[in-house]
Amino acid sequence: MKALILCAALLSSSPLYAAQLLIDLGSDSRTWQTEELLKHPEARDIRIKDDVSYKREMQYRAVPMAALLKGLKAEDHLQAVALDGFAAELNAAPLLNRKGAQAWLAIENPDKPWPSLAADKPSAGPFYLVWSNPAAGHISPEQWPFQVARIQRLAPVAERFPALGPDPKLAVDDPVNQGFALFQKNCLACHRLNGAGDSQFGPDLNIPYNPTEYFGSDFLKRYIRDPQSLRRWPQAKMPGFSNSVLPDGELELLLEYLRHMAGRKQIP
Repeated sequence: MKALILCAALLSSSPLYAAQLLIDLGSDSRTWQTEELLKHPEARDIRIKDDVSYKREMQYRAVPMAALLKGLKAEDHLQAVALDGFAAELNAAPLLNRKGAQAWLAIENPDKPWPSLAADKPSAGPFYLVWSNPAAGHISPEQWPFQVARIQRLAPVAERFPALGPDPKLAVDDPVNQGFALFQKNCLACHRLNGAGDSQFGPDLNIPYNPTEYFGSDFLKRYIRDPQSLRRWPQAKMPGFSNSVLPDGELELLLEYLRHMAGRKQIP
């Protein structure tokens, strides 16, 4: 994203930094400053149990995402782009909820910085999308982007990246198309496929080889559930997808999509 650096400009006047977040909804675009968000009329202190990034309970000053996305429709599609190239594809409907699983934009106060995510690593700030009661909405770890610089309304993934699409002859409710929806939710934030996607984070999942071509089915499922049980190294970043996040039936649908796409390679 060409505007990525501009969207997270760091200002040297505070002890840590103040930052900017660009929210571009197409018809309405606004750059929010840290101080503005901390003083937002709907800002409040919240507690998040089992925070996905910190692996423990955390407390944040946060604003409901619904308050920042006014005018957005439930059928709209958003992308949250992080400083490291992570690009989370998000359906608008869950972000607009104010009951059940509720999305919040957590804002890091420069005077009260959050802890680092790991040794020699920064915090999840300056902006972090978190969820209260995530189990109520079947929210996946990829829907918790941190170090967010830009949130923008975009066309759906299938329109933007035709190379990701299954055979158009398949029925809408075909297992492969169901798997494609799960791929968008759980994988596309980090990975490209056929060179298509916005993420700068993880490897392509079809070029030159699809993981279904070099992993046995059982080992691939194990890898998705617990990546470091098969490949362990200090800088590993892929999260595991537990059964509560990605039930066995959904995991099989995701693999159906990957197997299908192994036969639809497109060299970028």
